[in-house]
Amino acid sequence: MKLLVIGGSVFVGRAFAEEGVRRGWEVTVFNRGQSQHDPAGVRSLRGDRTDEADLASLAAAGPYDAVVDVCGYVPTEVAKSAAALARSADAYLFVSTINVYPGYPAEPTDELSPRQGGRADAGPDDGDYGWLKDGCEKAVRAAFPGRVVVLQPGLIVGPHDRARRTTAWLRRAAQGGRMAVPGTPDRALRLIDVRDLAAFGLDLVSAAPRDEVEDYMVPGAPDNGSWGDFLTACVAATGGKAELAYVDDQIFVDHEVEPWTELPLWLPAGREDCAATWDASSEKALAAGLRCRPITDSVHETAEWLFGPGGEQEAFEDYGKFSAWTPFLSAEKERAILAAHDVESA
Repeated sequence: MKLLVIGGSVFVGRAFAEEGVRRGWEVTVFNRGQSQHDPAGVRSLRGDRTDEADLASLAAAGPYDAVVDVCGYVPTEVAKSAAALARSADAYLFVSTINVYPGYPAEPTDELSPRQGGRADAGPDDGDYGWLKDGCEKAVRAAFPGRVVVLQPGLIVGPHDRARRTTAWLRRAAQGGRMAVPGTPDRALRLIDVRDLAAFGLDLVSAAPRDEVEDYMVPGAPDNGSWGDFLTACVAATGGKAELAYVDDQIFVDHEVEPWTELPLWLPAGREDCAATWDASSEKALAAGLRCRPITDSVHETAEWLFGPGGEQEAFEDYGKFSAWTPFLSAEKERAILAAHDVESA
């Protein structure tokens, strides 16, 4: 197989490129060379997906059995790159998002749920993230009719993750001491490891392209770990220095802790707008062969990367939109939360 990855150096793209190399495929990555070093074993082509000359050179460097596009966010840009590659590639895998379904995360969602209605000719300012991604999907289908696979992941974790979800909890656990965590250990959680996402995607594009519905929601398996499993693994992976103290959600709310950003993966119980965050369906993907490793494995393997050479710098350096995220819960606020919890529990 000859695989082209648009992107290929950061997190999701890196996982696809590395999985292709692991399978013995001929892997080409196309990027601007500005974010991260490319994985070992790939052919690196430099260019910008918005530049017609660069796209023409990319197409001429083919042919490719499949294209994997992990960094398409603007429909007009995706349309341009897909059209340029339509005669040079047999299939196109587009990594989209679960947010193409407007009902998510308030209500349970599957591939038949109503869509955002994005347009293939939309520009960057024409809609929000989910609406634009829906338009990107349409742009790819127009260029590669009957030769498209679309993956719609939810929360992606694993080594090289710069979204500061698992890594923020690991860094806090490594500091030790009483660690204030919201909710109860049996709370549901649905995550997918980036390497499982890549393996599933490459399994699909290496099979015969299909004219049927090619969307696959990939939020992860419903039984691969709970909130407590995740947090316990964070403590174990950092030497068992921290002691988990489960605290009622309302105490975090009372102390004005910002859900999801100040405390990654946390949403207060009872919020109707997020009631089905962990209820998105993965049935179709699982039936098609998706295999998900336990959350605990993802956490331990992420810790090995994070605390290895260059890991923390890669995980926490300023990078795109993540640079504006609120820092993890401050030590001062955490002490106040634990004190309030102790008073309430007395």
